[in-house]
Amino acid sequence: MVVESVRVHMLSSQHVVILREADDERYLPIWIGSWEAQSIAMRLQGVEAERPLTHDLLATMLDDLGVSVRHIIVSDLADETFRARIVLVHGGDDLEIDSRPSDAIALAVRTAAPIFATEAVLDRAGVMPEADEDEKLSVFREFVNSLEGDRPEGGSRPAGPSDTLLPDDPEPGDAEDDRPLDDRLGDEPGGMR
Repeated sequence: MVVESVRVHMLSSQHVVILREADDERYLPIWIGSWEAQSIAMRLQGVEAERPLTHDLLATMLDDLGVSVRHIIVSDLADETFRARIVLVHGGDDLEIDSRPSDAIALAVRTAAPIFATEAVLDRAGVMPEADEDEKLSVFREFVNSLEGDRPEGGSRPAGPSDTLLPDDPEPGDAEDDRPLDDRLGDEPGGMR
């Protein structure tokens, strides 16, 4: 998977990272906290903080200790919360560390580690656009247009399918909403249910 974008809803200040399958058009939106969103977006944009951020510090510590990140995987969706695993390599041995997806993704973009998601997670929370869905998805255009997006270095890209795939806002006051897309749709008036 690749990080398609990091977005924030301007009215609610809720953040979402959009992952996209590298060889397909299936997307995985994961609501994340603001600090993690900022950390991911800064790295995607090539912005360096004056002092190391937490994820920078972690990547530096792992490197100095001779530990590399083999990959991260969004591994589970339980109790409406995404879970991830960071797979580290030390001395030829693989070590799996439990993590929030947002922290795992922030580390992956710093170490150029591959990002994966299990098929079970993608089946439950992934979104696959359909060519004839354009009219149905148009109800989200206004929502998407109210988002500020951070994209990887290289500037903006033409509007595409991912620009119409964001769910309605999570409940106000939720600092991090890792609920699957199906459960978030319909939370607000005008939802797709």
